[in-house]
Amino acid sequence: MANRLSFFFAFLIVAALSVVRNVNAQAVTAEATFTGGASTDNVAVGASQVRTFGEFRGWRFYGDASFATRNESESDAFGAAYPYEPKASLLELKLEKTEIKGQRLLGVRVGRYRTPFGIYSGSDQGYVGFSRAPLMRNSYYWALSNNYLETGGSVIAGTTWLSAEASAGISSDQDEFARPGGLNSVFRVQAAGGPLIVGASYIRTRPSRERWFATGTTEFTGADLRWMKDGVQLRGEWITGRPFSGAKTHGAYVDGLVHRPRMGPVTAIARMEYLDYLAGSFSEFPRRYTFGARVRLTQALTTQVNYIRQPHEEEHDSHRASLDIGLSYTIRMGSWLGLRGQ
Repeated sequence: MANRLSFFFAFLIVAALSVVRNVNAQAVTAEATFTGGASTDNVAVGASQVRTFGEFRGWRFYGDASFATRNESESDAFGAAYPYEPKASLLELKLEKTEIKGQRLLGVRVGRYRTPFGIYSGSDQGYVGFSRAPLMRNSYYWALSNNYLETGGSVIAGTTWLSAEASAGISSDQDEFARPGGLNSVFRVQAAGGPLIVGASYIRTRPSRERWFATGTTEFTGADLRWMKDGVQLRGEWITGRPFSGAKTHGAYVDGLVHRPRMGPVTAIARMEYLDYLAGSFSEFPRRYTFGARVRLTQALTTQVNYIRQPHEEEHDSHRASLDIGLSYTIRMGSWLGLRGQ
């Protein structure tokens, strides 16, 4: 069902691009990124990702696909941006439109997109310098996942400073912990003012197919906050709920990113986080601290270095302390598909 819906939405988007091929469209951009990395957690990865995005007649579109490989390891290293699966995977493929009249806002999204819970976008989580997803957004643990994808639609309405979004879709995850089919619902409220963004989210979905013992539904409520000023960004998320019947999970993280002019190409990063998974004798209580940097070596070449300290040894962690190093090269192209760039 999910695959049929994905192909249906893909057909709609490709058809829309064909219709506007010869009209006065705005700039369309395509990117290809090649990434390699290694960790002292006995992990080595290589990946390529292709993205295209742009706008025509007020509609924004975005699509990306990936192909990756990694050696066998239970570590979650390099899982922040997208799944490192040894196959070609369609990730996002969506159309969005937002209308603003005075203070009123109305928007719609259709296609395959990241689950709109909390701080969820790929750029927010995967491209700021952290090589691993937060514990509460990690497929290896007992909460949510940065790899959640929905095929469906969402509507956002409100004002330019206070809005609500409702999403309904079929699970389209591409990693080994993919959820089964069935309708998922997500609701989010967000307020923005000056340098501050505050949000609250609720999700109802299903546990991973990989966990045969997990029955019932997955339900979480969360809160998030982002503050940015003068090259300093502070962010955090908190969640509480159940990953499946008979278990409870609470978790949170706070991180900071600093990029001041005198730091040149370097962005310093730090994160502290916790997760409490309550399931009787199977309970786990991982804690993690991350320090590192993202460095732009050239316009196209960046590296990230993360030192991870995890005081409590858990089933999926082979080291209490780890060092992750990654290198990415990005090629950007301009107008394509016959659309006229500006």
